Amino acid sequence: MVGSGGREHALAWKLSQEAEVVVAPGNAGIAQDVECVDLAVSDFEGLLNLCRTRAIDLVVVGPEDPLIVGLADLMRAAGIAVYGPGKEGARLEGSKAYSKEVMAAAGIPTARFGAFDQPEPALVFAREMVASGNLPVIKASGNALGKGVVVCNDLDEAEDAIEMMMLDREFGDAGSTVVVEERLLGFEFSLLTICSGQDYYSLPVAQDYKRALDGDRGPNTGGMGTYSPVAAVSADMVRDAEEKVVKPVLDYLRKEGVDYRGTLFSGLMVSQGKSYCLEYNVRFGDPETQTVMRRVNGGLLAALLAAAKGEPIPPVSISDEAAVTVVIASGGYPGTYRKEVPVGIPQDLPSNVKIFHAGTKFQDDSLVSSGGRVLGISATADSLSEARLSAYRVCDKIEFAEMHFRRDIAASSV
Repeated sequence: MVGSGGREHALAWKLSQEAEVVVAPGNAGIAQDVECVDLAVSDFEGLLNLCRTRAIDLVVVGPEDPLIVGLADLMRAAGIAVYGPGKEGARLEGSKAYSKEVMAAAGIPTARFGAFDQPEPALVFAREMVASGNLPVIKASGNALGKGVVVCNDLDEAEDAIEMMMLDREFGDAGSTVVVEERLLGFEFSLLTICSGQDYYSLPVAQDYKRALDGDRGPNTGGMGTYSPVAAVSADMVRDAEEKVVKPVLDYLRKEGVDYRGTLFSGLMVSQGKSYCLEYNVRFGDPETQTVMRRVNGGLLAALLAAAKGEPIPPVSISDEAAVTVVIASGGYPGTYRKEVPVGIPQDLPSNVKIFHAGTKFQDDSLVSSGGRVLGISATADSLSEARLSAYRVCDKIEFAEMHFRRDIAASSV
């Protein structure tokens, strides 16, 4: 397993129930569950040597960055089975402009959009959109770690977002091209689909909370919590999304010579009863994965290995239980925040609660923070309300100066 966040902790924890797992580089919490090796996700040669010396049967790449720059291609060229798309497939996340162009070419329902590499045409497009009675969403085309999206309430906010990305370069090169798209109203859900090039299999739907503060206020983050199942998303809606959003993009990529093996994350908006694709990601969602893995009984390893080999994907066993994950974040996140803040975790956790570490490390034998999102408190129960109650009871026992978390995760299902 390549990675060091909460997503990788959840995947490693689940896969360790079926196989021996090694994580590079991992984090303090992951190291309590499985073996960790101190190799950066960017150390491709080191990762390749580790696979060779340890006779690794399967590599699962957690984060998007190494996929975007070609880690899966390198591993496959060396004859190693990899779960994660190659560089060409990873362009779906590496460039939002390219992703929207693929949606248009493949006939995938999505919001009206324009892609721009100069600020003035982007500003003109945003002004025209507002003049026609629609609000815009401004997206940095490159990878901005889930923070490069501004949902605008008026033209001033849209103009500020375009200038912040393209002139001030707050997201660096990720904002050199922006996508301006029409804001859709409705509710979102995340669909995580295991793909083998020919076959695909979707895991349970999760609902994500992107805004930093209760009531969906504040700036966008990488995700402040999730729950599953989502009562508003029926099996028919999932099948419809697979038919109109998942299958067409896989077919399009195949015609372009791209053998897509890995997770296709479809970010979907249901507006007036119709599902639209907001974005594609090329890896498991974070923190959706933490919640979804709590509902997986078994069969994940077989599914990922089959996908990596381009074979038909066997079904994964899913629990009927509900799961809720609440993210504990550093004070100031997603803006500036302190690191190396001591973190205290209760030792007597209930049996239905698992804490996934997203940004922790050991410093002088003490647990400290090392990122913006620090912990994911994940609980399961027979109902969402029970799971939610269990998660928040543990949240209130975490000791971490200036920490913040949303109090309304799964408070009312959409």
